Amino acid sequence: MGAMEATATVLVADDDRAIRDSLERALQLEGYSVRTVADGVQALAAVHADPVDLLVLDVMMPGVDGLGVARVLRAEHDRTPILMLTARVETPDRVAGLDAGADDYLAKPFELDELLARLRALLRRAAPVPEDTADEGPLRAGELRLDPRARRVWRGEREIELSKTEFDLLELLIRNTGIVLDHATIYDRIWGYDFGPESKNLAVYISYLRRKLEDGGPPLIQTVRGVGYTLRPQG
Repeated sequence: MGAMEATATVLVADDDRAIRDSLERALQLEGYSVRTVADGVQALAAVHADPVDLLVLDVMMPGVDGLGVARVLRAEHDRTPILMLTARVETPDRVAGLDAGADDYLAKPFELDELLARLRALLRRAAPVPEDTADEGPLRAGELRLDPRARRVWRGEREIELSKTEFDLLELLIRNTGIVLDHATIYDRIWGYDFGPESKNLAVYISYLRRKLEDGGPPLIQTVRGVGYTLRPQG
């Protein structure tokens, strides 16, 4: 573990005490500073009192649920990375988490190694822009414009709000415009490892990114069946 992860503070919000306690122990062993709360109201109060580096939110909590916490923080322009834990595995439920402002999601029951990998990926993407890319100008593909430094995206004159994961996925595609990227390459570059052929994680993010980018316009992200995805702007 690098110094960045070792000093990161994680807030875990889950109404299941056994999950809170086990995550607290596991994350502390990985070098994280950990705080835990039992519901969404406590989560918001904790973040407002003392900001953290990462949030792990259970979707189903009494009172204010994980989706509610994410919506409130994003409305306050708080961009703290959020990993959503959900017992629901259907795509609409996953998209609901992304729509609320989560950066990633993980279905219960989960493997600890996978959760740790997701947290490391979120921390990397939240890190400051390296000096050697700090002066890089906007990237363009047709009417798409992406500013890596400001982490902003436009299609034509319309600015598009993206989560960290969505932004990183689009940046990878736009830097490889016209090139077909296979699933394993995308998983490795965005999440740090391949979730395997059965994972629907990438497909969910692609569908959500398409919904935000295309908005009834011509398709931008093309599916190459059995291989992966490519960005082929129309204009």
